[in-house]
Amino acid sequence: MNSIQTLATFFGWCTVIHLAIIITVFLFTNFFHDFFGRVIAKIFGVSEQVARETLLRVLMQYRVVFVIFSLVPYIALKLMA
Repeated sequence: MNSIQTLATFFGWCTVIHLAIIITVFLFTNFFHDFFGRVIAKIFGVSEQVARETLLRVLMQYRVVFVIFSLVPYIALKLMA
């Protein structure tokens, strides 16, 4: 039973860390979207519009991966314990 508690703790901290990353990046991209658009466009050699769209797409995919690989296992382990 101890290993389930340990895994639940691990996934709980993973959830907290990933959620903090998502909120931080979301806030930075909302308040500094022009800056991020220019920087990403220069780095990858694309237009600013494509850079912003790609950044938003990556953030949406990251949220889906966060839910599937961090939040759902945490909830499942808490329900088992």
